[in-house]
Amino acid sequence: MANLKETRNRIVSVNSTMQITSAMKMVSAAKLKRATDAVTKMRPYAEKLQEILLNLSADTSGDTQSEYSEVRDVAKVLIVPVTSNRGLCGGFNANIIKGTVKLINKKYSDKDVSLLCVGKKAGDWFTSKEYKVIKSEIEIFNDLTYTNVAAIAQDIMSSFVAKEYDEVIFVYNQFVNAATQSVQFEKLLPVSNDDSETSGATSVDYIYEPGRDEIVLDLIPKALKTQFFKGLLDSVASEHGARMTAMHQATDNADSLSKALKLEYNKARQAAITTEILEIVGGAEALNG
Repeated sequence: MANLKETRNRIVSVNSTMQITSAMKMVSAAKLKRATDAVTKMRPYAEKLQEILLNLSADTSGDTQSEYSEVRDVAKVLIVPVTSNRGLCGGFNANIIKGTVKLINKKYSDKDVSLLCVGKKAGDWFTSKEYKVIKSEIEIFNDLTYTNVAAIAQDIMSSFVAKEYDEVIFVYNQFVNAATQSVQFEKLLPVSNDDSETSGATSVDYIYEPGRDEIVLDLIPKALKTQFFKGLLDSVASEHGARMTAMHQATDNADSLSKALKLEYNKARQAAITTEILEIVGGAEALNG
């Protein structure tokens, strides 16, 4: 009977876990819809703005060079990895951390690398491994608005202009669908049009009003902030998709385990009843004999 009681307790525990994972799946599904709507609306604007920015950078007819386009010998690098504040979302956080570590070891092993971590998971992990973490932005996800994100982006841009860093790399999960997220490595600063990912910009003959120089000086900061905001929206949508998928799998696994435990419990119970019947029959035969 001790074995039966233990199995019964496991069934209760698994069913309780299944209720929690099922509820978390539904919550993430509801949040995912809002997050995907936000990133879907932002993407066309951000991509078009980036395209215009690249075409302006390629146009050499103007004399003004933005301070955000200054290419320097890379000695100091700032990497901005974006994770979530919570776990239970599959490989969402692990993929960002692994990708960032691989990037540092492969490309910047001989550079002075600093990290500005967005999300508690990245901040905790890189701090525990004694990487140079200058700051962890955790509260930003509590109120993810363009205004709040632009303030962080402006701090990064100001640090680049002040020559605290020669290059800024943005690492985040791009939302593909609920089951798929793609880790992106974007060079945020300096702004250039020679990256392989962005070399597809088409040449356009713009008519500038009031003038090219004024537009360049105003557009580049706005485009950088928009790019940063879009990346965070992508990351939030990816997090909810990853968590919904992980909780769906966890619910299915718990259901399968619950069925297996119930079958084991019924077999053990049947065996115990059969044993008791045999004992009774044996005792009755002994008395009759």
